[in-house]
Amino acid sequence: MTHIRIDAAIGPALKNFSLPENLGFGSVMSPIMASCTYENGKWGELELIPYGPISMFPNAKVLHYAQEIFEGMKAYRVGGLGPFIFRPDENHLRFNRSAERMAMPHIPIELFMKACFEVTAYSSDFVPRRSGESLYLRPFMFATEEALGIKPSEKFRFMVIASPSGSYFSAGGLSVLIERHGARAFPGGTGYAKAGGNYAASLLAAIKTKQLGLVQTLWLDGRDKKYIEEMSGMNFFAVVNGELHTPEINDTILEGITRKSIITLARDAGLKVVERKMDIDDFISDIKKGVCTEAFACGTAAIIAPIDYLAEETGERYPLLHQEGKIALQLRESLLSIQEGRAEDKYMWVSMVEPKSL
Repeated sequence: MTHIRIDAAIGPALKNFSLPENLGFGSVMSPIMASCTYENGKWGELELIPYGPISMFPNAKVLHYAQEIFEGMKAYRVGGLGPFIFRPDENHLRFNRSAERMAMPHIPIELFMKACFEVTAYSSDFVPRRSGESLYLRPFMFATEEALGIKPSEKFRFMVIASPSGSYFSAGGLSVLIERHGARAFPGGTGYAKAGGNYAASLLAAIKTKQLGLVQTLWLDGRDKKYIEEMSGMNFFAVVNGELHTPEINDTILEGITRKSIITLARDAGLKVVERKMDIDDFISDIKKGVCTEAFACGTAAIIAPIDYLAEETGERYPLLHQEGKIALQLRESLLSIQEGRAEDKYMWVSMVEPKSL
C-alpha cells in the first residue's frame, strides 16, 4: 500500500479555509495538494501539503520544451452523499497513455489513486452540495530536470490539486465557430495525449471565436480541413436521423471518458451510436435539411452542453432544430445521476471516498 506523509501544516490550512458563495470554475482552490517526485528511475514519497506556490529553476525542462501532462476528474457530494469519484481508473489509464507519448514515466496506479483519494478525503467538507457542482481534481506531471539540452527529462514532479467548482458553462446552449483555417493536431502528433501544448494550440482560435461573439471552437482534421474532430477540450456528438453520431477516435482526437460513458448510456437506452468520419459540409447539409436535429459537446468539466448553432467566420449560421438538446439533456441527467450517487451504478463507475479530517 502506498504511504503518504501528511504535512503538519495542512491542519491549520484546512481549518482556516471556507467556501465562497460564488465558486466559478477552477478559480477557488482547496487548501491542500498532493506531491511526489521522480528521480533516479523511481518515485519518491507521496506527500500531502498545503496548497501554495511551487519552486523550480528557470532552466527546468517543462518551461522550455513543454514536457507535461494532466488529467481532469470530478468528485461529487450532492445531498451529503459521497464523496464519489467518477471512473478514476480510466483517468489513470489515459494519464499513462499521455505519459508514454510525452516521454515521461508511468504513474503506478496505487500512487495515482492514493494522491487523488487523499486530496478528496481531506477536502470532503469543501465539495459543493448542489447538483452539477463538484470538486474538480487536476492530477498533473511536469519535467523538472535543470538543463537546456533538448532531450527527455529524467526528473519529474507529479501533483494533484483540487478546485470546488460550479458549472463550467452558464445556462443556455453553445454557439460554435467552425475553424476552417487553423489546426489543433496532426496525424502522428500529440493530439490524443492530454498535454498542455494541445490546448495552447487552440488559444489563438479561442480569441477569434470570442471576437466573433461565439463561445466554442469546432476543429476539423489538420490535413484536409474536412472532417469534424473535436471542440477545444471537449468531444462532439450530433443526433442524425434519430441516431447518435460522433467522430471516430484516431491519434488526433483525445478519447474522452465522458464520451465513452455517453456511448454506453446511449446504447443501453436503445439509441443507435455511430462512430464515423464526419464530413463538415455533409453535416451542415444535414442541419439545413433537418436531418440533424441537435448537437452537443461533452467533457469532464462541461459534462454535456447542447449546441444552439454552428457558425462560419463570414457570419453564416446553422441553427439546430432542437437547440434545447432533448436527447443531450436526457443523457446528461442519466450520467449526472450516476456521478452524484442518485441512481444505481450498475457499471461500477463510481468510487466512494471516506471523508477524513485532522
